[in-house]
This record gives sequence, structure tokens and C-alpha cells, in this order.
Amino acid sequence: MSDFDSNPFADPDFSNPFQDPSVTQVTRSAPPGGLEEYNPFTDARTADPGNAPKATPTPPQQNTQPAIMKPTEEPPAYSQQQTQDQARAQAELLRRQEELEKKAAELDRRERELQSHGAGRKNNWPPLPEKFPAGPCFYHDIAVDIPVEFQKTVKIMYNLWMFHAGTLFVNMFGCLAWFCVDATRGVDFGLALLWFLLFTPCSFVCWYRPLYGAFRSDSSFRFFVFFFVYICQFGVHVLQTIGIAGWGTCGWIAALTGLNASIPVGIIMLLISALFTALSVGSLVMFKKVHALYRTTGASFEKAQQEFATGVMSNKTVQTAAANAAANAATNAARGAFKPQP
Repeated sequence: MSDFDSNPFADPDFSNPFQDPSVTQVTRSAPPGGLEEYNPFTDARTADPGNAPKATPTPPQQNTQPAIMKPTEEPPAYSQQQTQDQARAQAELLRRQEELEKKAAELDRRERELQSHGAGRKNNWPPLPEKFPAGPCFYHDIAVDIPVEFQKTVKIMYNLWMFHAGTLFVNMFGCLAWFCVDATRGVDFGLALLWFLLFTPCSFVCWYRPLYGAFRSDSSFRFFVFFFVYICQFGVHVLQTIGIAGWGTCGWIAALTGLNASIPVGIIMLLISALFTALSVGSLVMFKKVHALYRTTGASFEKAQQEFATGVMSNKTVQTAAANAAANAATNAARGAFKPQP
């Protein structure tokens, strides 16, 4: 074929099948060892040393854990003092709850007691046999009459009165022993017997019963009666503790005098002097305690005056005496008005 038939604009390598781009690309990427070592299924390509691609940095591995916000500051740990305060507050709440439950139970019991006895409850103090000629004079039940918060104080005062009566009883025997070793001490024994028979019931009626009624009905007037009489009683306790000879008490002075006459009798009198001393100290302590409770009850001198006036005017004996006095005055006035003038 002549050269005139050829296309001057055609690619000279078009007719060469080995110049196909796909073939030339494969032959360029063939390994140096020949086609025997060539694996067409791999993507590995051999780059020219001069045209080696730059290594790209591998991206950092992402953390697949859930995001957790960390506090900037740790919460302060509970101190031992805070723990003790919480425990103390919880114990206080439990104690108050128990007190309220006890008060509610006590009120229910007192209500049932009052409903069962009503106005016809019988006197039970002093506890005497049924066949005894005289009967009890007072109704005495601290658990029923006295509020729960004052029951302990009233019980202590009742025990103090019993201790007072027992001391006077022992003092009587101490003076009797002193009279046995010294015949001139008959007056002391007689006065000791008188003090026992007089002070035992009078102390119960004059200061313990007013205290009992004051806590039972929250009476300001009875509180003042108790304070007045109990101060006098405390003065008597101090004199009995001193033990002036001839006054019928085995106080410290009388005990030292009796110790000179007889050592056994003096020791007995010293023990009685210690009882009078303990009685004086206990009386002073309980006086302060009752006065502190009195200040918390809201009682006052004005209330005492009002209660006294109300009690006097509501007393049937006073009302009868006032009515009789008014009637006599009216009768005398009428007689004087209608009496003929001379």
C-alpha cells in the first residue's frame, strides 16, 4: 500500500497494539523479576525512588467511650463532727417522738381513769387498813393527777417528805438514847416526840399538798403557798442540823455534847446529824428546781391574786358568812330606821 493511502493526521502508534495505554501501564508496573513474579490481583505499585509519595500521617484513633463530665472539684467528704451532729439530731427527734407518744398514752390513761372514777373517786392516802377506825384523808396518785413532765419532780418531793418524817422518827430515838445516859435531857426527848407528831402531818399538808395541787392544776396561788411554807421549813431544817441543846434535835452541837457523855450514843447522834444535813441540802436543791419549773409554767403573782379572789368568793362557807353578815347589817339598819325617835 502506498504512502498516499495513509492518513497524515492519524496517530503513528495507533496500529501498534503494544502501545495501548492499558498495556503500557501494566508493563511499567511489572516487578523487576519479570512477569513470573507479577500478580495482577494486587494493588501494590512500585513507585520511583525520586517520585516516592510522601507518607501521610495516620489520623488519630477516635475514642469510642462515652463522654463523661469530670467535676472541677471533688465534693467535700463528711467530717466526723458532721456525722456526730446528724446522729445527735436524729436521736433527739426519736426522743421527742417517744415523749409525745408517752404523753398521748398518759392522757388516754388519765381520761379513762377519770371516766371510770368520775367525781366519786375515793381517798387513798394515808393507806390505812379497812378495819381502822379512821379512813384516808386525801386522794394521792401522781401517775393520774400530775402531768408527765412534772411527775419525776413530784415523786422526788414526796420521797423527800418521807425522808423528813423518817429523820424526825430516828431523831426521837436518838434523843431517847441521850436521855438514858443523861437524865437532864428529858426536855430534848419530849420536844423530839412533839416535833415528830407535829411536823410530819403539818409538812405534808402545808407544803407537799400545795405543791401537788400546783402541778396538778397549774395554780399560781398554790405555788406561792408552797414557796412561803417551804422557806420556813428549810429554816427549821437548818436549826435542826445545828442541834442547839434543849431544842429536841440531835444536831452537830448536841451530838458532840452527847459524845462526851457516851461514845456509842454520840456516834448515833452524829449519824442523825448527817441525816439532818442531807435533808437541808436536798431541800435547798429541790427548792431551786421547783422554782425553775415554776418560771416555765407561766405562773405569776397577779394570777395568784386572781385565783385567791376567785377561790374565796366561790367558797360556800365564805358565801354563807357574807350573806349572814349582809342580812344582819340590813336588819340592824331597818330597825334603826323604824325606831321611834325620842
